Formats: sequence, C-alpha cells, structure tokens
Amino acid sequence: MNADRVYNTLRIPNDSKLALVVLDGLGDIATQSTGFRTPLEAARTPNLDMLAKRSALGRMIPVAPGITPGSGPGHLGLFGYDPLEYEVGRGVIEAIGLGIDLKHGDVAARANFCSLNAKGIVTDRRAGRIDTKVCEAQCALLAGKIKKIGDVEVIIRAGKGHRFVVVFRGKGLEGPLSDSDPHREGLPIATVKPPAKSAKAAKTAKVIAAFYRQALPLLKDCKPANGFLLRGIAHQPKIPLFTERYGLKAAAIAIYPMYKGLAQLVGMKKVEGSTTVQQEFEAAIDALKAYDFVFVHVKGTDMAGEDGNFDAKVKAIEEADAALGQLLPEVDVLAVTGDHSTPVPVKGHSWHPQPVMICSEIAGWDGQDRFTERCANLGSLGVFDAKYLIRYMQANAKRLDKFGA
Repeated sequence: MNADRVYNTLRIPNDSKLALVVLDGLGDIATQSTGFRTPLEAARTPNLDMLAKRSALGRMIPVAPGITPGSGPGHLGLFGYDPLEYEVGRGVIEAIGLGIDLKHGDVAARANFCSLNAKGIVTDRRAGRIDTKVCEAQCALLAGKIKKIGDVEVIIRAGKGHRFVVVFRGKGLEGPLSDSDPHREGLPIATVKPPAKSAKAAKTAKVIAAFYRQALPLLKDCKPANGFLLRGIAHQPKIPLFTERYGLKAAAIAIYPMYKGLAQLVGMKKVEGSTTVQQEFEAAIDALKAYDFVFVHVKGTDMAGEDGNFDAKVKAIEEADAALGQLLPEVDVLAVTGDHSTPVPVKGHSWHPQPVMICSEIAGWDGQDRFTERCANLGSLGVFDAKYLIRYMQANAKRLDKFGA
C-alpha cells in the first residue's frame, strides 16, 4: 500500500496547534576559517536552547544524499512532498507569491538583476543587492517597452531587492528550460536551452532569446543593474493540497514572494503584512486563532550565508530567537529547522543535512542543552529525509492512530 494512503487512514482530528519555523539556509559547517564554530554555536539563543531541553533533535536530508537543493525543492520537502517527484520551477513559485494568476500554458521565470562589464561578463549576480525601489523602477522600464514578443504576452513584476518575475503567456509554450544564470561570476549570460524533442519548449527558448535582445539595450545605462539572469523557467504542475494530505488547515507567513508562492502552491493561506521578523511571529500567533498549522519563514540566515558573512548570520539567528519566544506558549508542536544548509565558507546552498528540532509534550529530551549542528548529530531523530517532517509533527500532535493490531 502507498505510504500516503496509510497515513491518511491513521489521521485523527483534534484541536492541536502546530508551527513550522524555517530559518532559511540555517545549517552550516565548522571550519578553521570560522574558528571551528558554526553560527548556531556562536549565537546567543536562549529560546532555542530552552526548547532544546524539551525536544527531539536530528538532521534532515533535504532531497537525497549529496544533492544540493534550491529553495523550491528544499521547501517542498519540508512540506512533505518528495522533491524528486514534484518538480516545480522557481519562476512558478515566485510568480504565485507575487500574486500573478498563472494560466494553463504560462511559462514563468524567476529573474535577478545583475551587473555586466563592457564585454557582457557577469561581475555580480545580484547587482549589489539593489534596493527594491530600484528594482521596481527598472521593471517598470522593461514592462513599458516590452509588452509582446510575436504572439506571446510578456508580464514583468518586481519582487524584493534585486528579484523580479517574467511570465510568458501565449499558445504553444512549455518548460522547463535551462537557466540563463551561469551560477557564478566571470561568465557571460548563458543561452536558455530547451530539453530535446520539445517543440513547445523550443518555441519558448526562442521567445526568451528575443526578450533578451530587446531588454538588455534598455538596461545598458542602469548601474549597477544593467543585466538580468533567469532561473527556474517552467510551467505550473499539479500538486495535491496540504489540507488533503494532512487534514491540517494551514497558513503561511513570509516576507519574500517566493516563499509565499511555495506555500500557496500547496494550498496554504498567504498571510500578508509582515515586513520584519518580529511582525512575522506576531502574525503567526494571530493566524493560529483560525488555523491548525502555521509556516513561518525567516530569510536573513540564508542571505548572510550566501554573502559569506559569519557575523551577519549569527545576528540573523539571534533576531529570530528573540522573536520566537512569543510563539512558544501558543503551540502544541513546534518544529525549527532550515530548508537546506547555506554554509558561510561555501557562500551558497549545500548538501549538508540541516539541523531540526521538534518540541512537544511527548517529543522527549535528548539530553542536549543547545540547538546546534553538533547537538543535532546526537539527537534521537537521527538523520532522515525532510519529506517525513510533517509526519513526525502529526505524531507529536497525537494526530496519527496506531497502525495494525
């Protein structure tokens, strides 16, 4: 029998409240360059440490051993969807998060403004993390000049910072396609390529090439963001809803559109209005009045890891720890983890299993006084696939019955 069907037969409804707090890119590694400490070990985290004394700890493999996940696969795994089975393009997620009503046949791309030198070489993939207002102005410039390419409508919408979305709407389009992002500085913008034997994807690749030919000249005098990179170019797949899988009415609190989009993709209700970490946790408390489950996303840890900034990652962890305290009395089951690791020495996502902690009255205590990677290595949860996290949370909430006689 399929495992999901078994879980569905075991579901027990009750009034328990569950919360999943995701400190994006939380996991890290200790090296000589970091003084053989991770940011979690260096941070002052009284709330996380108090929770550790009431929790089961472990580490999670986000996708499969050795695979470095993007944010999409990382979060889908946390939500209980096998990332190898449910592949979702990053553009689709970002577009939904920005409130774009995707239609059947639309192809969406996540875009970063970048910096190019005179030879067209990418010198900064994030254009110095330009301010959102600059991004909005440049998106407006592009959207005002490029409305259609042949019979294909072009929709451009600004996100946060250097990020924006491009949606191509027309007949005969399809993804996924390769990224135009070379994924490191020192290389030119890559040519978007379709998979073999896909006429619709081939048409989409030609449309994107034409979009670049029109858009780049419009940006040539925009410093530092005089170019852009496309990632996760795909169309929207069909995914079973979170409520159907778990019997939990779920809400999502996030600041960045992509993570709102990920949550909406599986049917969570997007809660708007938060612009700070403190406000996110306040919104979570309010949402628990109407929902069984809340997902809270904190971005700062990942950004600091990508920048290779140890002190900034420590600060982001401490900020989340301080805000977390207000949520603790409101939930019966609390899980704290990351969607993947973003180690400071790596300056990017990695395959290292991220630490996880599950707190409930029946979780047990693993004898660890702190929530760190080393403590998680000694926890009773061991190392497990992220797709089972929600199942552990259901069990801790007494929402799963005994299996068999």
